[in-house]
Amino acid sequence: MLACVAHGARDLRIEDRSEGPPLPGTIAVDIDYGGICGSDLHYYHRGRVGDFVLQEPLVLGHEVVGRVRELGADVEGPAVGSAVAIHPATPCDECPECRDGRRNVCRNTRYLGSAARFPHVQGGFSRILTVRAEQVVPLPEGLSLRRAAVAEPLSVALHAVNRAGDVTGLRVLVTGAGPIGCLVVAALVAGGAAEIVVSDLVDEALTVAMASGATSVVRADRPPDKSWPEDVDLAIEASGSPAGLRSCIERVRRGGTVVQLGLLPPGDTAFPGNLIVTREISLVGAFRFDREFQHALDLLAAGLDVDPILTHVLPLSEAVAAFDLAGDRTRACKVLLDFRPA
Repeated sequence: MLACVAHGARDLRIEDRSEGPPLPGTIAVDIDYGGICGSDLHYYHRGRVGDFVLQEPLVLGHEVVGRVRELGADVEGPAVGSAVAIHPATPCDECPECRDGRRNVCRNTRYLGSAARFPHVQGGFSRILTVRAEQVVPLPEGLSLRRAAVAEPLSVALHAVNRAGDVTGLRVLVTGAGPIGCLVVAALVAGGAAEIVVSDLVDEALTVAMASGATSVVRADRPPDKSWPEDVDLAIEASGSPAGLRSCIERVRRGGTVVQLGLLPPGDTAFPGNLIVTREISLVGAFRFDREFQHALDLLAAGLDVDPILTHVLPLSEAVAAFDLAGDRTRACKVLLDFRPA
């Protein structure tokens, strides 16, 4: 069973790993596609994501879809051969956060392809993946596996939008036009936002944002002018940069909301905190997702346009090239790995 394994910074290997039959309560899935996420790129380039450092080889990947291969004992699940998506989180359902309905911030959760715990939680970039039965979600009728591969990052975007409440008719600024930022745009379109302005440093990324539904775009390195929006109702920071957070706080109206979605660099981040006070701005965080996963699949099945974001598909044998491509924002947005045997 071939898998894509990170051993350290710039040390990505395709390895043959053993995979036994599924245990009771689990389902084995033949993986078709896996989306390369920003966290995967951090492990590849730096050997870490924020404070989570590789301490052992890690199978990467948490944006995966495929077909049911085998059911473990006592499992009533999708039939063998059914197209499915994998929910990457396994919250404990016992901690205060879980009991409060906020399973996405469960203190004991395990997440595919994460070095947050040791031993690490091995990820889904493998030909065969075995997970708990409740993580396996059948695809809605008519939804292709290729489009379903963005259900996980779309869920992240939907959760960020949900943290802001009802966005119908709102003017919104999104800082960052990477895959997540562009999916935030798609989620805002689905939510009925009236105006969506996107900022970034890369022209090619801004082109994808426009194709995803943005009403206008602006270069983040451009001096303030009329192309920058003033007094937006909502700002969603999706770049993970302190400058992006500053722009959101400075551009949102008095009494408006800023959602911090992008993971900022490790350590402390300076930002104009007095504006939070004097303008009574609500600053909230958005981390992963929970129940939005089914909503994401339903939106994709209903025709939510994510095709501009899905720019490349490369075979597993070209994983290193795929990661290098995914890290080049002038050439690619969302890059998928194809795990199907040639």
